[in-house]
Amino acid sequence: MHPEWWAERARAAAPGIPSPTMVHILRRLRWLVRLAFRPELTGVENLPSTGAYLLVANHSGAIAAAELSSFAICYLDQVGANRRLAAMAHPFAFHFWPISYVVRGLGAIPSTARAVETTLTQGVPVLLFPGGDHEVLRPVWQASRVDFAQRRGFLRLAAKSNVPIVPMGISGSHFTAPILWRSRWILPYLLITPRLVGVKRAPLTVLGLLGAIAIASLPLSPALKLLCAWAWLASPFMLLPWIPWKVRIRIGKSIPAEELFGKGPSEAGLSAAYKRVESEVERLVRS
Repeated sequence: MHPEWWAERARAAAPGIPSPTMVHILRRLRWLVRLAFRPELTGVENLPSTGAYLLVANHSGAIAAAELSSFAICYLDQVGANRRLAAMAHPFAFHFWPISYVVRGLGAIPSTARAVETTLTQGVPVLLFPGGDHEVLRPVWQASRVDFAQRRGFLRLAAKSNVPIVPMGISGSHFTAPILWRSRWILPYLLITPRLVGVKRAPLTVLGLLGAIAIASLPLSPALKLLCAWAWLASPFMLLPWIPWKVRIRIGKSIPAEELFGKGPSEAGLSAAYKRVESEVERLVRS
């Protein structure tokens, strides 16, 4: 299914406003997140105190559970629940419990241009990951590489809404769920699930490979082994973080829209802006 199919049916709660229940859950889980990932967030003073902006970050760790939980905990501790920030989430996440409960409880919005534009118009900042499934599923040896896959929609939204872009670099989270292979054609169609939820890429993770090897050693018929291995590789469980690793999150200085685009977002201007934002995020990742 196409992502737009899910997006048209996605219903967000209050953009950028976490529910009291979700705040309570995050506070109760703080010890676990800190034990597993020892998250560190610096540069919060660079976030504009008022008005909308785009917080643009790299994406890592399969389903990004380590980096998102780390950021949520640190943001709650250092900034507070009352300062709105709406994170973008894949539209299918709004349809499947329990992840739908989580994204709505966090005040997330569907990852569509319409949702972002509407949220910015309301004066609510938006956290987005331009690299999306392309970047989050990159092989583990590219952990320090920032790759937005030439996606420039976020720049057009920033120019149209005349909001600044704040770069944010995240490091360490890609090692919590190491990926061996990112497939654009074979795995998405073979595993079926990625195409059903509108994801264009699928990975082979270390955990997925270990699980498949373990299934192959079971005293089952070849056909049943194959079925069990397919079910395991098609499940979201092989994407979960399982290796404790320190997650560092660094927020850079805000870049005004007029500084990025001048009088208007020409193609040349968009190319220059893209290179600047991507390189600034990578600098924060590597610093």
